[in-house]
Amino acid sequence: MFTIGDFARHGRVSVRMLRHYDALGLLRPARVDPGSGYRHYQAGQLARLNRLIALKELGFTLQQVRQILDDQVTTEELRAMLRLRRAELEAAMTAAAARLVQVEARLRSIEREGQMPTEDIVVKSLPKLRVAEVSGVTSGFDAITPVIQPLYEELFQLLEKAGIAPSGPGVAYYEDAPDGGVLIHAGIEVTAPLTDDGRLRVVELPPIEQAATVLHRGSPEEMLPTVQALGRWIEANGHRSTGYPREISLECPGSRGDWLTELQEPIASA
Repeated sequence: MFTIGDFARHGRVSVRMLRHYDALGLLRPARVDPGSGYRHYQAGQLARLNRLIALKELGFTLQQVRQILDDQVTTEELRAMLRLRRAELEAAMTAAAARLVQVEARLRSIEREGQMPTEDIVVKSLPKLRVAEVSGVTSGFDAITPVIQPLYEELFQLLEKAGIAPSGPGVAYYEDAPDGGVLIHAGIEVTAPLTDDGRLRVVELPPIEQAATVLHRGSPEEMLPTVQALGRWIEANGHRSTGYPREISLECPGSRGDWLTELQEPIASA
C-alpha cells in the first residue's frame, strides 16, 4: 500500500487534491488507519485516478466525472469519449484563436482612426471574369473563415472530378443572403464552358467600370484594417461603394501571414 504522500507522487497530484476527491466520494482510500486517520491507497487505484484527472482536464464537471466513473465504462468507451471531447476542445481553441486574430485586426483599425489611408489605392476598370465556384451561407462577416475554407476544399475536389483546371487566381465575392446573412462564393478563374451541375457552377462575373483596388499582405482574418482603409479612401475622394469588394488571391504561400490579396471594390461618383 501507498501512503497518501507516496500515492500523490505516483499519481502526479497533490495530497490536498486527493483529500478533496475523498471528501467528494470520487476516490476513496483503500484503507484508513482507525487510530491515526492516515489514508492508504493501492496501486490499482491509479487507474481510477488517471481516468478522473483525464476527464476533469478535458472539461467534464466533477458530477459528470462521478457518473462516468460509477457507470464503469470500458476502456474503449472512455477512449471514444475522450477523443470526442478532445475534438470539441480543439475546435473551441481554433475558434478562439480566430477570434483573437479578428480582435487584433479590430484594434489596428481603432489605432488608425482619424488617419488618411496610406495604402496604394488604384482606381481601375475590371474586365469580365469567368470563375468556377461553390457557394455557402454564413451568419455574418465575423464567421466567414470557418465556412469559406471548406468551400474551397470542396471546390478543388469538384474541379478535379470534372477535369477542369484553374487558369488564374482564386476569386471570392459576397452578396447579401435573403435571411440577413452573407452568401459566400468561393471561386477560381477558369476557361471552361459555362455550366451549373447543382453544386459546381461556372459563371461569368460582369465587368466593373470602376473599382478602387488595394493590395493586402496577410491572412484574410487580418484584412479588416485594409478593408476599412479602402472605405475611408473611397469616401474621402468623392466616391461611393456600390457593392462588396472582391478578393483576388494573388499569392498563397504556406504561411497565411504572407498571403497577397487584392481587394476590388466597385465604386461610382458620390
